[in-house]
Amino acid sequence: MAGNALLRTFAKTWMKPLTLVALIAPFAYLAFLWTMMLTNTEPYIMGFNPVQWTHRYLGDTAIRVLLVTLAISPIRDITGWAPIALIRRRVGLAAFFYAFLHMLAYLGLDRNWSLQLLWEDVVIRTYIMLGMAALVLMIPLAITSTNGMIRRLGRKTWDRLHWLIYPLAILAVAHNLLMVKIVEGDPTIHAVILAVLLLWRVGRWGMKRLKPAEAAV
Repeated sequence: MAGNALLRTFAKTWMKPLTLVALIAPFAYLAFLWTMMLTNTEPYIMGFNPVQWTHRYLGDTAIRVLLVTLAISPIRDITGWAPIALIRRRVGLAAFFYAFLHMLAYLGLDRNWSLQLLWEDVVIRTYIMLGMAALVLMIPLAITSTNGMIRRLGRKTWDRLHWLIYPLAILAVAHNLLMVKIVEGDPTIHAVILAVLLLWRVGRWGMKRLKPAEAAV
């Protein structure tokens, strides 16, 4: 009983603020690193190629936050702790925020804000095409993440729209895998985690379909 009371207190008082701090922390850390580099306090704190380091950092952060978003429903169902679902939209918005920063960093630092060069990369490089497709699919999810949009669209329509998170997650992880020249640990781990989460979702969907069939028998 005491444990349940503590969980309820945490969910009501601390969960959202602590989640916000955790989601802001990667951006604050990146800002700190750039400050250290630009002030010559630690000029090589991000290595000899800070632009590439920033690209990778923002991209990896976006994918990890996206995977956390996808993991919230399984955690809720496995643990039975429903309040965790309250942070799902906030985490999803953070995933979009870091994905958008990832694109802006590439456009600004690598392509000098040239939309023409960005478009040429999208056409020529498969991994950039996949990444841009994932980002485009995230836009309607971010726009419709408010309670007001849920009421306007209706819950069923909103739920169908937000199923886009699954194909966009596949596109994002494929982008992550293809952008590296050799097999690396982090992209592979991201792919494995996504595969597990998708298998869980398919299994849950299959169980829901099976229950009405059993009831009919």
